Amino acid sequence: MKKQLLTLTLLTFAILSMNQLQAQDKWISLFDGKTKNGWHTYGQTTVGDAWKVLDGTLMFDPSNKVNGQIVGGGNIVTNESFTNFHLQLEWKISKNGNSGIIFFVQDNPKKYGEPWHTGPEMQVLDNDGHEDGKATSHRAGNLYDLIVGDESGVKPAEQWNQVDIIANKGILVMKLNGVTCVNTHLGDDSWKELIRKSKFSQSEFLDFGKVFSGHISLQDHGDKVWYRNIRIQKL
Repeated sequence: MKKQLLTLTLLTFAILSMNQLQAQDKWISLFDGKTKNGWHTYGQTTVGDAWKVLDGTLMFDPSNKVNGQIVGGGNIVTNESFTNFHLQLEWKISKNGNSGIIFFVQDNPKKYGEPWHTGPEMQVLDNDGHEDGKATSHRAGNLYDLIVGDESGVKPAEQWNQVDIIANKGILVMKLNGVTCVNTHLGDDSWKELIRKSKFSQSEFLDFGKVFSGHISLQDHGDKVWYRNIRIQKL
């Protein structure tokens, strides 16, 4: 009897371990910690030099400027597009800094000037130092200019924040350091009303929030920011 129980326990452990490994296999790395492979600057074919790989992070460095313009800057987007997904990453923002994680981006610079003209954004911000922190829907973890989120999990500038963005079959959930900031439906009447009341109701954002498949983008907002451990699961 003891041998049977031991065999059953070992079999159960083996099955659980296999399931765990299979779950891990579903994650796709979007940043290998060493190169900028898999990304390009919006409207280009490669990533500009302002985005640097440093100590396992993908860091935007705005310090190199000519006539006030950042050299090698610009928003970067994944080469691949995604529909139903679970995105995980970590970000750290500089003091007074601003950036963003944009998704469902339509990679068509001839039609859309910027990634955020089509894709919703999880705000990345120093809430206490940046001017945007004064706008309640522009703070870290918010669905930018659309939904004011629970910011109880937000860590201050120069500390790492862990992100989960889950878009699956019309439901969007965004988490920051384990705290659910946003939980909403995509494309329904409430979603359309959110857009109608936001800056994205303007004519230049004609297709904003209408297509629920696209690229992931990290924003150049002119401030230093770090990203790491960027990975995604297709759901």
